[in-house]
Amino acid sequence: MVRNNALERRALQLIVEADEAGIFQSDMWKKLGVTSREGSRLALKFEERGLIERRKVLNEGRWTYQLFSQKKPVTIDSICDCPCMVCSELEKCFPGGQVSPIHCQLLTAWINQIAATTEINPEI
Repeated sequence: MVRNNALERRALQLIVEADEAGIFQSDMWKKLGVTSREGSRLALKFEERGLIERRKVLNEGRWTYQLFSQKKPVTIDSICDCPCMVCSELEKCFPGGQVSPIHCQLLTAWINQIAATTEINPEI
């Protein structure tokens, strides 16, 4: 069981690192040192959980699958516009405090704006 969790993490990491270009399913299982059957099962499992997208493509005259991550790496850019970054009340802000992130209208508006433009997958 522990091997499978570590293997799944390594496989998913390869797919995430492939970024927008994706990775061929065969390249993934070769890099992992597993059989094509194990690689296919991993890819199907990730697809069922909504973690990746599998696209059937023709590569060097053979049909294969190209894997694309649905999970994007977190970057500092993802929080640059957060109102908390420039808030003058930040030192007083905590749940139950004088100022609270739970009731902050600026933070709520920022989160709502992100949610409106982003497909949120709770399994990721």
